[in-house]
Order: sequence, then C-alpha cells, then structure tokens
Amino acid sequence: MKDYRLVDWATQGYLILVALLALFFHNHTVPSWGWLAAAHVVVVGLVHALIRAHATRPDNRVLGFFRAFYPMILYTGFYRETEYLNQIFVLQYLDPWFIRLEEAIFGFQPSVLFMEKLPQRWVAELMYGAYFSYYLMIVGVGLALFFRDRRQFAHYLTVVSILFYCCYLTYIFLPVCGPRVFFEDFTSFEVDPAIRAVGHAHPMPASVAGGIFPSIILLIYRHLEAAGAAFPSSHVAVAICTAWFSWRYLPRIRWIHAVVVFLLCVSTVYCRYHYVVDVVAGTLLAFVAVPMLNRLYAVLDNPQPAPAAAPSSVHEPSRSC
Repeated sequence: MKDYRLVDWATQGYLILVALLALFFHNHTVPSWGWLAAAHVVVVGLVHALIRAHATRPDNRVLGFFRAFYPMILYTGFYRETEYLNQIFVLQYLDPWFIRLEEAIFGFQPSVLFMEKLPQRWVAELMYGAYFSYYLMIVGVGLALFFRDRRQFAHYLTVVSILFYCCYLTYIFLPVCGPRVFFEDFTSFEVDPAIRAVGHAHPMPASVAGGIFPSIILLIYRHLEAAGAAFPSSHVAVAICTAWFSWRYLPRIRWIHAVVVFLLCVSTVYCRYHYVVDVVAGTLLAFVAVPMLNRLYAVLDNPQPAPAAAPSSVHEPSRSC
C-alpha cells in the first residue's frame, strides 16, 4: 500500500463505507442494494489495480492520466447514488422543515421570489451561466494545476475530493430536495398542497425559461440531478474550495474566479435549486473543512507542500512530480 496517497485512502474508504451502509442498513427504499454494494466492491478492486499498474509502469501516460484523475471520474456516480440511499435512515425528505425555517428567517421564500423580482433575460443568463461555471471550474482548475505543477494538482485533488465525499455522506443522512419541491412532482414522497400552491403561483418567467444557459442547466438536471442532495450546497462548498486554490496557485485568474464564485453562490438561490440555508451551510463547510484538509494533507501526504505561485512565475510550469 506504499503507492497509496491520501486521496486514494479517502476514495477507497468512501466506497467501502457506502457499500457497508447499503449492505447493513438497506430497507424497502433500496431494492437493488446488493448490486450497489457489489458495484462498490468492484470499483475498489479496479482502483487498486489502477494504482498498482501505474506504480509498475509510471511512464505510461494513459495510466498516469487515469491515476491522476480517477476520483473526478467517480464524482458523478457517487453523487447520483445518494438518491438511492438517502432514505435508509430518514424516511422522508426534510424540505417542509427547511421551508418553515426560511419563512421564519425571511418572512418569505427567497428561492421562489428572487427570480420573479429579476426576470430580465440578461440577469437570468448571468445567473445560470454562473451556476453552469461550477462544472467548468472543477475540471478547469484541476487541469491548470495538473499541467503547471503536479504537487499543486495533488493538493487540489485531495482536498476537493474529500470535500465532495463529506457532502455526499451528508446527503445520505440528511436528505433535502431543495426548492424544486415547489415546482416539480416527486413520486417518492407527497408534497403538501400548500407548498405546491406556492409553485403554481410563481412559475418560471418566460424570459428566463427561453434562455441559453437556463436550457442547458434544465437539461443537466433532467438527466444527472439527484433528489435529496441540497444541504449543504456542494455547488457552494466546492466552488469556494476551487477559488481557494486559484487564489493560492493561479494568481492571474484569482479575482475573476472569486467574482464568478460569488455569482455562483447567489445563483443557487436565484435558479431555485437551493434554499439560502443550503448556501450558508455550504459556505461554512468550505471555510471549516478546507483549512482542516490542507493541514491533513500536509501532515499525511506531503510534508513539504508546493509553494504558492509567485506573480513572476505564473507562466513558468514546474517540472516537479
């Protein structure tokens, strides 16, 4: 196991933990729990084989690429499966409680009225474009660091991956669908007629629905979204995490990235995918977890971490591995 890194232990640990949850705590909401657990065991074996193969042939570029990026390849599958496991401990989505909390704090539902107050097409494109940037910044910052300095990339991948796993585990134990319960039919649970009535009274404005980025995001959510994965907002937590790394290692884009991340945080409420409390929780998670994970990485995986980028060396890729 000397070829394992912190991100490998974290990924394998997450795979095994979820397999055990499915195996020992499944109920009627997880009809395919056996296949799910078996799939996790297979992936554990494949990841281990990949690590060993790369250790044997470190100069193989294909193995090197998959060795470096395999956790990112698994993110979507890990995210989607939370929908199948998020009612093994809590048999009902917790949205009614979150909706009452938002009402108590604000006196209204920000995730419903925000879009209605700013229905202009340019605002919608800006908000949905910022929301879409989440998918680009995760891979974009990763690729920039991968080709710039492999130590910086290893640091980035480790922290982002473990942050994702923390969010995914929370979704399994604390299922919240988000403001979509106002506007969409969920066959897995009954929605209070009063909640549905709010959605009927505040449909998406036509100026928003016809936009380019709104159409892209709606397509993504139609095929890749997982019900019950709203609290805390992984969009917010991971986006803030990527901004931390661009601020440290990629100074030429740090301010632009920071502005986009701020707009992304706002957009999660505007686009009706998160409650405000989801955003607050995601922000707090990032500000607490990222420093802790940085320290954990420095102690366990890289006692001499890559130095922060100096402005004069931005265009000089490091050759270190």
